[in-house]
Amino acid sequence: MTDSGTAASKENTFGQPVSDHLARRTTSRFPSKFKNPDSMTLREHLAELRWRLIASVAVYAFMSVLAYFLYPHILSFLEGPYCRSVVHSYKQCGLYVQGPLDGFTIRLNTSAYAAFLLSLPVVCYQMWRFVTPGLKSNERHIAVMFSASAVVLFTFGVYVAWLTFPHALGFLNSASGPGIKDLYTPQKYISLILALMAIFGVTFEFPVFLVALEMAGAVSPQRLSAWRRPAIVLIVLVAAIVTPSSDPFSMFAMAIPLLVFYEVSIVVGKIVWHRKKNHTKNDISASESIYKA
Repeated sequence: MTDSGTAASKENTFGQPVSDHLARRTTSRFPSKFKNPDSMTLREHLAELRWRLIASVAVYAFMSVLAYFLYPHILSFLEGPYCRSVVHSYKQCGLYVQGPLDGFTIRLNTSAYAAFLLSLPVVCYQMWRFVTPGLKSNERHIAVMFSASAVVLFTFGVYVAWLTFPHALGFLNSASGPGIKDLYTPQKYISLILALMAIFGVTFEFPVFLVALEMAGAVSPQRLSAWRRPAIVLIVLVAAIVTPSSDPFSMFAMAIPLLVFYEVSIVVGKIVWHRKKNHTKNDISASESIYKA
């Protein structure tokens, strides 16, 4: 083969080297690894988002299968508060289905909820990898801090709900009267405890929201301090409304941490505002020195 034939075989139909063509195809699938995000086109951003969504869906599908086989352990964990309530012992507690398909349906639903929680870290990581290339170093640090705090607070809220639920069940059972016996179906029981866990987890993100407002300058720590009394009333009222079990144990288990979070947010906000003032003073001093020079 001649040199011209060899050169022609190394070029594509548009007269460009094959290596450049392959590199361009690779970066179109994974652009953030090879290109500056500022130079990426809208099509390349959408291509990266598509692959990260596909990866998230694949992880969710895998976790669904895993949760289906781990269902006995998941169900045992969810039954824990019911079995630890004051009206039962571990030998007596149990959930009862009312139809032949109810058991299989609740297994599928529980596996789906568990798969969502198990795959949530991977989904957040994929979204994080999609967003962070366009952030500055200080913005990445703040995003990491907020993400870690949100995960910890959500987990803490779920755990508080799980610890509080036995007392809530004891109150609800005693309120029904001495002649009424409880016989729970898994659909209603699991729906209630999952709703309680989800609401506790979401409401425990309250300090993250407040600190974000303080860092954005939308509200000051002094203003939050001035709103303390109305905030106490509003927090207790919201806890009474959003608690799905409507029992005093769950209400106070939600309201007391939220009140503590409110005070902590004020302290964190004062620290943030103090640092902002110091940075502003340093910038002014630096600009004045440059102007004098």
